[in-house]
This record gives sequence, structure tokens and C-alpha cells, in this order.
Amino acid sequence: MRECLRSKVIEVCTKKISQKGDNVGVSFYAFFANKNNNPQLLMEAATWWIETHQLDHFEKAHKIMTMVKQGL
Repeated sequence: MRECLRSKVIEVCTKKISQKGDNVGVSFYAFFANKNNNPQLLMEAATWWIETHQLDHFEKAHKIMTMVKQGL
């Protein structure tokens, strides 16, 4: 996963947790605007989320942030 995507995931998860609490869930769509202005990065996130780790559509933000920080 590219460093810019890692940074975005951590930023978004941290923000969601601070706004909505420890049990907040996210999907990989949370890391992108409602525009498909970077399809390669979106596909990279989708591949990491769906193919590589076989995650559910929504996962706890803490879990995702931990995985990204660990370099998974």
C-alpha cells in the first residue's frame, strides 16, 4: 500500500474514532471523496481490503488503523 494511502487511512480512522467513538466502523470508501478522481488508488484500497485481507464491508476503524500501522 502506498504511503499516501496509509496516511489517509490513519487520518480518516483517527477522525472517525474521535467523532463517533471507539466502536465506529469504516469501509474502504471512507478514504475517498464521492468522486472517482483516482481510480488506481481506489483499486489499491479495494484490493487490500477485499482480496488481500478478505475484510467485511464495514470493519472497526481501530482494527483497520492497527493493520495499516503494522504494515499489513
